Amino acid sequence: MVEDLPEINGISNRALREGAVEAWAIALAGSSFERISEIPGDGRPGVMVLKRGTQDLHLRGVAQLALNIVDHFATMFPEAAIDRDIVLAGALCHDVGKAWEGDPANQARWHSDPSVAGQPSLRHPVYGAHICLLARLPEEIAHIAACHSPEGDNVKRSLECIVVYEADHTWWKVSAAAGLVREDTFLDSMTRGFEPRANRNERPAAE
Repeated sequence: MVEDLPEINGISNRALREGAVEAWAIALAGSSFERISEIPGDGRPGVMVLKRGTQDLHLRGVAQLALNIVDHFATMFPEAAIDRDIVLAGALCHDVGKAWEGDPANQARWHSDPSVAGQPSLRHPVYGAHICLLARLPEEIAHIAACHSPEGDNVKRSLECIVVYEADHTWWKVSAAAGLVREDTFLDSMTRGFEPRANRNERPAAE
């Protein structure tokens, strides 16, 4: 776990740190994946598909961006009371439900007949909140897992959830604009405002 998400060691609260590890252990045990780095790096299956890299790179990137936001406000506006541990644990667990949603066996079952249990039966934010609560993580973390996506539009997001939500969306938008996401899998609501730039691997070699 920590090999794929070394940022877990940055969670200062021991119970929160152990809870984040437990959440991922539960999620992986209920899937076909053995490691986080085996989970495809999609925003959701078939949508916002990375050209290179798996889910660990996304989680680590969101965690790093979220901490940069927290540290900026801690330096410039120390009166802003943002819980760094909640942000970090929430960022590392916000997509814990993707082990379920991206599981090949689940995908095959849902695609075979969506009328039975839906397609998917549960999106990763909802399943992720379930996993967080099973791991006895505090509701602040389950809230981040549940509400970092459109599901959160139906509630008022916490401050820490807003930080993770913005970091997550920024990571995806920049990745898409930088030519790191397959254009045929773009999510229109996120990518219609720009034309992607070819990444360095796709540019013709200089003559």
